[in-house]
Amino acid sequence: MYRLGIDVGGTNTDAIILDDQQHVVNAVKRHTTADIETGIANAIAGVLADQAIDRSQITKAMLGTTQVTNAIVERKHLGRVGILRLAAPATLSIPPYTAWPQDLVDALGGKYAIVNGGYEYDGQIQTEIDAAEIRGVLADWAGSIDAVAIIGAFAAMRTDQEEAAAAIVHDVYGTDFPVTQSHAIGSLGLIERENASVLNAGLYAVIANTVSGFEAALASAGIANAQLYLTQNDGTLMTAEYARHFPILTIGSGPTNSIRGAAYLSGQKEAIVVDVGGTTTDLGVLKNGFPRESSLAVEVGGVRTNFRMPDIMSIGLGGGSIVREHADGSVSVGPDSVGYQITEKAICFGGDTLTATDVAVRLGMTALGDAARVRAQVTQRVATAALAEIRTMVETAIDKMKTTAGDANVILVGGGAIVVPTQLAGVGRVTKDPQGGVANAIGASIGQVSGEYTRLYPYAEIPRETAMVDAKAHAEAAATASGADPATLAVVEVEEVPLAYHPANANRVKIKVVGELIE
Repeated sequence: MYRLGIDVGGTNTDAIILDDQQHVVNAVKRHTTADIETGIANAIAGVLADQAIDRSQITKAMLGTTQVTNAIVERKHLGRVGILRLAAPATLSIPPYTAWPQDLVDALGGKYAIVNGGYEYDGQIQTEIDAAEIRGVLADWAGSIDAVAIIGAFAAMRTDQEEAAAAIVHDVYGTDFPVTQSHAIGSLGLIERENASVLNAGLYAVIANTVSGFEAALASAGIANAQLYLTQNDGTLMTAEYARHFPILTIGSGPTNSIRGAAYLSGQKEAIVVDVGGTTTDLGVLKNGFPRESSLAVEVGGVRTNFRMPDIMSIGLGGGSIVREHADGSVSVGPDSVGYQITEKAICFGGDTLTATDVAVRLGMTALGDAARVRAQVTQRVATAALAEIRTMVETAIDKMKTTAGDANVILVGGGAIVVPTQLAGVGRVTKDPQGGVANAIGASIGQVSGEYTRLYPYAEIPRETAMVDAKAHAEAAATASGADPATLAVVEVEEVPLAYHPANANRVKIKVVGELIE
């Protein structure tokens, strides 16, 4: 049995084949195309070329993609969302879309209604929902929206009002109409949770096209028996069907694929991963074998959200970064890059643009392209100065990712890792693997399946032991829905945060479980 792993980046689409022992059989890079299907099809064709593999033996196909992120950043292909906030009259002073970029509001349609509903912070009823009021709003929106986002005040404490409103939406618009309930997306904080839920609702069409393109590319390659999975931004997998309901969970999955791939290649569970691409370098932290989660509210496309995101730092350094010598003799690297045109523009490949890759060739760090041509055009002084700038950029970024003063272990991956020196201040050990260039695709293909659940539990009313059992059961149910084998589930993270001065001793509980794919 084989697994096919694909990661679609901004510059390249990588593909690998793993056998049943999780050994890499073949790996390729192909340029990413404007339409996802062509790029994936090219990568699949490349990785299967000259391989005596029975297509029917490829039983699992995993995809990591930036399509969802790009849709938000570029404001393209987003669906029209009707926002149903269950929080009147308490929240009328801050309407939905407050502090949003206007072009993104326009792309999502701008429709919202603040209706009766919501809870207090202790779980007491703020206002009962009014079914007739909700039905009236839905009647006004008929034919003008593609999805509904339902957001209740303190829905993290109690979910029944959101669930009741969703039932009304499905009764009016049909059982297949896309609905996002905020308690399944975000955490505490009404506005940030609402923002994340609205984005998720606007992405249903994007993820549907992505999954359809993936299915079509597999079918054209004769791969008919593979189960489809997409990568999540916590370094795990979810079924294609689950992804259709929670497309926002794919945002940030590219860097986490590389982090998981780095863990697999190095065998390390605690390290800083430096993933060097063609244009940017992403840094993340391995914590117990998984990407460290950001503890801060994260901006997505200019919108502040509070759903789960990996703790990632990006800097403008890559293999295609343009190197410039200035009039005062100083040398700068990036942040602009030749990107996927490196094979045309870099000096080592016959071009006339000095890149970070040319610096690595000039200093003997890699054997790539025409080294004699680089030596003839690039002086030792410029190359040395450029490398010093690269070293400083990476060392500074690593220091920012540290949580302790000691030396960190670093894993270098990515196609552009050849430009980074292996001797770095503040780093104890640097690990590189020959297959690190496709760590992202490896991370996609080896992923486990996760499920997590977050809720406020008033311990004065619900004993802690009962709360933990309940949260674990919900997390396990989410993992199973994502494609995990129930027999392999294990808890990997438990988080309890007490709410200060809460009369019922409420705690925010988050439990995460992971399991293996069902074979």
